[in-house]
Amino acid sequence: MTLPGVFKDPRKRTFLNADGADKPLKSPIPKTTLDRAREFRKARMVEQVRKNNCAAILMFDPINIRYALDVSSMQVWALHNAFHYALVFADDYAIDFLYRGGEHNSGQLTTVNEVRTGKPWFYMYSGDQLEHWVKTWSSEIAACLREHGGGNKRLAVDKLDFPGVDALRADGVQLVEGQALTEQARLIKSADELTLMQWTIRVCEAGMARMYEHSVSGKTEQEIWAELHYENIRSGGEWMETRLLTVGQRTNPWLQECSDNVAKRGDMLAFDTDMIGPYGYCADISRSWTIDHVAMTDDQRRIYSAALSQIEHNTALIRPGMDYREYMEKTWPIPERYLVNRYGCALHGVGLADEYPGVPHAVDPGDLMSGHFEDNMVFCVESLIGDEGGPEAVKLETQVVVTSNGAKRLDTFPWEEV
Repeated sequence: MTLPGVFKDPRKRTFLNADGADKPLKSPIPKTTLDRAREFRKARMVEQVRKNNCAAILMFDPINIRYALDVSSMQVWALHNAFHYALVFADDYAIDFLYRGGEHNSGQLTTVNEVRTGKPWFYMYSGDQLEHWVKTWSSEIAACLREHGGGNKRLAVDKLDFPGVDALRADGVQLVEGQALTEQARLIKSADELTLMQWTIRVCEAGMARMYEHSVSGKTEQEIWAELHYENIRSGGEWMETRLLTVGQRTNPWLQECSDNVAKRGDMLAFDTDMIGPYGYCADISRSWTIDHVAMTDDQRRIYSAALSQIEHNTALIRPGMDYREYMEKTWPIPERYLVNRYGCALHGVGLADEYPGVPHAVDPGDLMSGHFEDNMVFCVESLIGDEGGPEAVKLETQVVVTSNGAKRLDTFPWEEV
């Protein structure tokens, strides 16, 4: 389906609402689109389990569980507390193990065949009884494998602390590194996934429009950044992976997180959304502009123009079938004055979060992974431009899908005029 734009003029925040009121954005996407995306994603994960001759995959990473089963249960907490895990078997059977009292969170999903109460054994829950609880947990996993694995003892695992590794091996389970399986499954997007992702991007751009309006002198970095959070949460989104918004001299070097630093007229503002929005998809977009939207200085215009040239050059290169090495070698040649502050990669995959692969700049060939571009892969093309020791930097990033005609941009928020 074709989604309407969030706004007619992003600078004026004219939202979809017919009355022009400042309201949460309501998704026009029908449930059937989400249902098909769920079926596609689970099938992709099952395909990887079979391809790697495993009986099942055991997932603790909440992003992988969300991908395979679309179960969302306290995901950020689960990133550092291993209470939620799931088994997806080669025969398509799936068991979701949830927090006691929260089992209803996956009970209505057709992707889940069985719901059980989990047995978390991390130290907060087990203390000096860790050995007992990890053995209890392992025994249940091994029993599930015997019941549904057809005699195959190969179990792929995405993330697991070493007490769990030792316990499973003691129960006769053969462990297989599972992160490659999950990343390969997530690599190709269906048309329905792209529709869901585009809606997240539309919500993100509405938040960016709010930030644009609030980028005025006297505001702190945190106050401006809060506008994106506000739009995301009220419109059904979830969280931010980072807090990357800075102004003025705090833009260079990059990767400082937002603070109570007060914006001054003419300062360069730069941000990276890293936003997990509606349906759990990621909108990873960067823009830079001046506080109070005054004309850029000559130096600001120089670095902005260089960043935009890098984005446009590297985006135009993308085509299905192109090897990552060829792409890397043809990327925009970074002038020496910007080399030290270059971004960590030329582009990277994205889906429910930042994903495999990352393709480096031509000056970083040691970081190269093997592979090639395929239809319906989604990437974020990155640029970071700033002089070493210079007063400011510019961060730009666009999100694209690979098509037979090359890269098609999914974001629409305009670049600055320089």
